[in-house]
Amino acid sequence: MAFTTLTITREGNTAQITLNRPDVRNAFNETTIAEIKQAFSELGDDAALRAIVLAANGPAFCAGADLNWMKKMAGYTHAENQADALQLAEMLRTIYLCPKPVVAKVQGDCYAGGMGLVAACDIIVAVEEANFCLSEVKLGLIPATISPYVIKAMGENASRRYFLTAERFGAQEALRIGFVHEVVSADTLDAKVAEIVKALVNNSPNAVQQAKVLVREVVGQEVNDALLADTAERIAHIRASDQGREGVASFLEKRKPAWLS
Repeated sequence: MAFTTLTITREGNTAQITLNRPDVRNAFNETTIAEIKQAFSELGDDAALRAIVLAANGPAFCAGADLNWMKKMAGYTHAENQADALQLAEMLRTIYLCPKPVVAKVQGDCYAGGMGLVAACDIIVAVEEANFCLSEVKLGLIPATISPYVIKAMGENASRRYFLTAERFGAQEALRIGFVHEVVSADTLDAKVAEIVKALVNNSPNAVQQAKVLVREVVGQEVNDALLADTAERIAHIRASDQGREGVASFLEKRKPAWLS
């Protein structure tokens, strides 16, 4: 994979995708969007990988849309705007549906579309100094394409406030409303992300993938007979799987499972 706006590094069974436009605070344009989608598609299908980290170079994680890209959009027709927005929406969906667990490593400010990038990830770790802002309404816009992921991450109540006010808020507020999972000092960010990645790769790859699907497909459903039958079928299926049998056997036999050997 050769990219102009990203760097990809691999270490063992983990890959890191790094936004690499620090001169524009990692703001994204159509090239970045296409490259992120491609990177997550290809790495998500890589059987050797067990986890993906999304990171960024420079003082900011992502400032949202690139100004030059926004200038181009100002002259688009309705159809062109719709097609352009759909590319961003499809990129976010690719992250969200990635079969590998994705950890966002937020080392700096994260604004507008950058919050959508982060919200599409599974686990979010941010430094204490990071600020967040859904600034779209200041520009006469709305955070439409990122809304499915941001609302899932921070909830309807917090979204109602920050979508409408465009207030900037800090990492501790992001933690309080559930947008991020961990807030750490800058000098412990790498260690905390490594700790989470280690926890992920120690688990059954198949079970991790299926657990990710489980959360996505069960959330919001009514607890009825259909849901009970569905969840019973899921556990029955995975108990009979190779990794399910190996995991239980290794536990009973007090040994490491095969996926750790």
